[in-house]
Amino acid sequence: MGKLDDKVAIITGGSGGIGKAAGKLFVEEGGKVMLVDINENALIAAVSDIGEGNAAYAVADVTDSNQTAAYVSNTVEKFGGVDIALLNAGIEGQITSIVDYPDELFDKVIGVNVKGVFLGLKAIMPEMDKRGGGSIVITSSTAGIRAVGGMSAYVTSKHAVIGLMRTAAMEGAPLDIRVNTVNPSPIDTRMMSSIEGMAGMPVGDHSNRPMARHTPLQRYGEPEEVANLMLFLSCNDSSFCTGGVYMVDGGVSAGRTAASR
Repeated sequence: MGKLDDKVAIITGGSGGIGKAAGKLFVEEGGKVMLVDINENALIAAVSDIGEGNAAYAVADVTDSNQTAAYVSNTVEKFGGVDIALLNAGIEGQITSIVDYPDELFDKVIGVNVKGVFLGLKAIMPEMDKRGGGSIVITSSTAGIRAVGGMSAYVTSKHAVIGLMRTAAMEGAPLDIRVNTVNPSPIDTRMMSSIEGMAGMPVGDHSNRPMARHTPLQRYGEPEEVANLMLFLSCNDSSFCTGGVYMVDGGVSAGRTAASR
């Protein structure tokens, strides 16, 4: 038996590195997944890789309430309900000072990373209530518990979703809906490569990249390692866990090794 037998999961940002890895793992554990993203071609490829029998996709802008309601209703129509949600869609914005940060880009980052989570919670929690409860996992970041200079929009957004998570955990508890965040970094994904590029960091073997050297475990994490934590928080193994901030960061949030100082 799998950990997610007969469970239905919505995964936003479903065609990206972490979302796709989670979708694949969840299906291996007996679940059914609805991948949500803005890029249809990427979604088609992700569903094909995971297996079309237990995976489907919905193209949606997570900042739009009507499109959010549509991806939730499509999931219910196809699979019968919603038991799990990974609210994982996110964008990085750019690296520049607060003084120089473009207003419209700040709004866009907050829209995807925060409003997208808010709208997801708003649409998904009533459907979970119909099933007698569920689990919601929100993707924050190490940037959700500390600051990174030059990334004001991203840092703000990742702090904000922890507040949303805690509020949702309080509101969801009487309904047996658990809500937690996962806080990764550095993970080998497109977003990480984009941030490195904007920062002018060298790209090459992970052990030689600056963020690996500043990580106590001296390497980047893999999307599958984040997916494993998402699985734990989504299944009954974490039945007494709600309102929590779960780091998956190779020790970054704990401190730096002497060699990295």
